[in-house]
Amino acid sequence: MTDILPFGFSTTATEVLSGVDLRGKTMIVTGGASGIGIETVKALASAGAAVTIAARRPEAAADLALTLREQSRNPQIDVRQLDLADLRSVRKFVADWDKPLHALVNNAGIMALPELERSAEGCEMQFATNFLGHFALTTGLHPHLAKAQGSRVVSVSSTGSLFGPVFWDDPHFRFIPYTPLLGYAQSKTACILLSVGIARRWEADGIVSNALNPGAIATNLQRHTGGLRTPEHLRKTPEQGASTSVLLAGSPLVQGVNGQYFDDCHIAPVLPARPDGKLEGVAAYSLDGENADRLWQLATDLIGV
Repeated sequence: MTDILPFGFSTTATEVLSGVDLRGKTMIVTGGASGIGIETVKALASAGAAVTIAARRPEAAADLALTLREQSRNPQIDVRQLDLADLRSVRKFVADWDKPLHALVNNAGIMALPELERSAEGCEMQFATNFLGHFALTTGLHPHLAKAQGSRVVSVSSTGSLFGPVFWDDPHFRFIPYTPLLGYAQSKTACILLSVGIARRWEADGIVSNALNPGAIATNLQRHTGGLRTPEHLRKTPEQGASTSVLLAGSPLVQGVNGQYFDDCHIAPVLPARPDGKLEGVAAYSLDGENADRLWQLATDLIGV
């Protein structure tokens, strides 16, 4: 089915959801107040969904939410506080959630921190923010996802995953010399494995999960890298970058698709090695079921469940 989707590199989020009716659906977008998160929220809300923006600084997101309500003509956009690097914040968000959840878009992320930073739990900060906080959020919201009877969990990853697997014996760089790219790579591989783990565990609960590469988009994400360095012809606008996220969160065209990695609105090829030219596709280690199970156990131990 996904091989004949009428979408591609230049497709926008609005085009993906054209004619799709998401009224009655409730969704959460982490990091929905910046970058492609904004366009993800707008497209889902424009299709009728009630969308919660999970933001580290909710006061800063309040004006944006007002604008998005006007643009989408949908009053059902709200903002709730969530700091993914702080498990106490994640637990509070989960405890306060009280309704069925039809889609969770794990979109928020940080990239290439120049120096090694750690969360309060001692985890490397990119791993803590990009993966571990989302793991705690997703598993905490499992009962609400199950109540929706046909929900979706979407994990935003990156071609950065092609630069490294999860470093099982030293995920927090206590021995491995830290580099910004290796920290980012590990965290984004972990995001893909999260979706694989959900697909292996929760399908009987009516929950499916897929991961994606949004593409190269100039956003605040690159503030530590000196800006986006991808050639102009390979770059996307934020609305194009949000297209695969909203496809996986809301389109009936991917109903039932589970445990896959998407690029440009299509399932990406599995690679034996990182390509020398254009970065595309997914590494086999990112989709490996045993790796997903191992990561699930590691994360469960880290969050203290």
